[in-house]
Amino acid sequence: MAKVKYYYDSETLSYRKIEPKKGRFLLYFMLILFGGFLFFTISLLIYFGIPNLHFPKEKVYKRELDQLKFQYEIMNRELDEAQTVLSEMEERDNNIYRVYFEADPISAEQRKSGFGGVNRYKYLEGYDNSEILKKTKERIDKLKKRIVVQSKSLDEIVEFARNKEAFLAALPAIQPVQNDDLKRTASGYGMRMHPIYKIRKFHRGMDFSAPVGTPIFATGDAVVKKVSRSRRGYGYHIILDHGFSYETLYAHLSKISVFRGQKIKRGEIIGYVGNTGTSTAPHLHYEVLKNGRPMNPIYFYFNDLSGEDYETMLNNSALENQSFD
Repeated sequence: MAKVKYYYDSETLSYRKIEPKKGRFLLYFMLILFGGFLFFTISLLIYFGIPNLHFPKEKVYKRELDQLKFQYEIMNRELDEAQTVLSEMEERDNNIYRVYFEADPISAEQRKSGFGGVNRYKYLEGYDNSEILKKTKERIDKLKKRIVVQSKSLDEIVEFARNKEAFLAALPAIQPVQNDDLKRTASGYGMRMHPIYKIRKFHRGMDFSAPVGTPIFATGDAVVKKVSRSRRGYGYHIILDHGFSYETLYAHLSKISVFRGQKIKRGEIIGYVGNTGTSTAPHLHYEVLKNGRPMNPIYFYFNDLSGEDYETMLNNSALENQSFD
């Protein structure tokens, strides 16, 4: 029960009961209501992070986060530019430098391999910005891998350039027999009728018809890799290693004038035309191999053929006649 308060009235010389003033209760109520509303509003502003209402540390953190996001965007633009420049270098490397030096191009799979399987970015998981971190780190790693591959390729090109003179001397760039009038071009590279089996079979080289004893020349500087005096298949034959992944084979010889391990210069006599092995007439079977795979020898006679002679030989070798072996 509320206490009743009195005051002394000097005019009436008596105690009178204090009566509450009208409207005071309403004022108290309004003050309480306004205070509650103000507290609620401030709480919402703090919770939802309205600008300029953060605490000092929160303002610092927000500025740092905004700056990091800005720097991340700049870094990704720089990565885009670096990838564009590297792509252009890779394109020139494959289509100019490596073509010029007869080197195999580097495939896209080789340049970008090594990023499948294991989750190498697991240590970056569990953060608010894990996806951003993982994608950026992956882009950087792939770029580094491509740079390493390109750097090694350029080192290889530099080595090719240093050995350019030796490379040109080693290329099998002349015909293996004297063939000024081109009449000795008997059978070319490709599908031909086999003279013994009478079926169409792939002919890995070119046949040059010539009398037994006709000199055979090394078509480029080389080292004698193999000397064989078999009575089957290629018969008496020689394989020369020219370096730079090139080899040449000379088959069905009657006589061999070199030995294994001997160094040979272009134009040097290495043997003589014969009819040994599975040969049906005196001739030389000649092959050019790159990385162990046969290539059409006609593409290499650029040292002793004019444009007109080359076209004539190309037409002759393209005829699908019967080979001699």
